[in-house]
Amino acid sequence: MDAYTAAVSEPLPPGSMPRRLATKEQATALASAVRLRILRMTYYHPLTNCEIARRLDRDPATTLHHVRKLVDIGLLEVLPVRRGTRGAREIPYRATGLFWTLDPAPDGDPVGRNEAMLEAFLGEVADVGVERLSQARLVVRLDDAQVQEFRERLDLLLNEFAARRVDPDAAGVAVYVAMHPSPEF
Repeated sequence: MDAYTAAVSEPLPPGSMPRRLATKEQATALASAVRLRILRMTYYHPLTNCEIARRLDRDPATTLHHVRKLVDIGLLEVLPVRRGTRGAREIPYRATGLFWTLDPAPDGDPVGRNEAMLEAFLGEVADVGVERLSQARLVVRLDDAQVQEFRERLDLLLNEFAARRVDPDAAGVAVYVAMHPSPEF
């Protein structure tokens, strides 16, 4: 295995890193739908800034700003320079996996973070098409302890699957989960 192949093997599984509070800079970075999408796109496949910009249908200068911010705070890593198809020097980036282990900072902006996550999800659905969604809805009446239990069990399930070894031949699946109080009608 050459050095480049070793460097881009697979990111650390989320379950292998301890959870910790996000710094203010990390919390701010994760309150951006563009940055969340960059992290998701580069989690299993390193991409150059131009590849990221093309997939997001954005100007490369705009995505480079986001990429540099993510590198500066440790959420993206710079991999060894490679040669592109026409011999040009390319710099690939890969998500470190750290973002999976961060809990929101207590003084962060939960509205901004939630809006960014929803916007990133909607952007990804637009990319693949709403007809490819598998959806479910549930309304239940739970007391506070049951709501906490439900959240903890969802977290355990998501972390269990996130920590599994990657099958490079398997199809990627994205999951978005949201809970909200049910309005009374």
